[in-house]
Amino acid sequence: MLKEDCASELKVHLARSLPLPSNVNRPRIDLIVFVVNLHSKYSLRNVEESLRHVDATFFLGKVGFLATGAGRESHCSIHRNTVVRLAHTYRSPLLFCDLEVEGFRTTVAQRLVRMLQICAGHVPGVSALNLLSLLRSSENPVLEDL
Repeated sequence: MLKEDCASELKVHLARSLPLPSNVNRPRIDLIVFVVNLHSKYSLRNVEESLRHVDATFFLGKVGFLATGAGRESHCSIHRNTVVRLAHTYRSPLLFCDLEVEGFRTTVAQRLVRMLQICAGHVPGVSALNLLSLLRSSENPVLEDL
């Protein structure tokens, strides 16, 4: 993400789980992306536990999910539909990615930077509330279809 062209200063904070320590001085948080490794049930459990620590206002377009390991489905411990349901429950966008493929990494980084620009209010005429409808793909089933 840091390699992508961004008109404003881009800061990325990585955390293994939430809540973040309260004694840390940090900039405003414009977007939270929960990363679920499809090869690790611990990863999903950790995300589910961390979600409880997110203020409800962030679910108005400032939370997203990234499912990694999607390219090697035969090695997955978590079914893709589980993550689709999670994202649908929180009305948040979901991206699938295989981080082992350079082209996928680049594309996902570009999409995440664009999501961040929208969440931070740097894209005129588009708000964080529009994210779910903008990222919803006809390929992604809605919960009723699962």
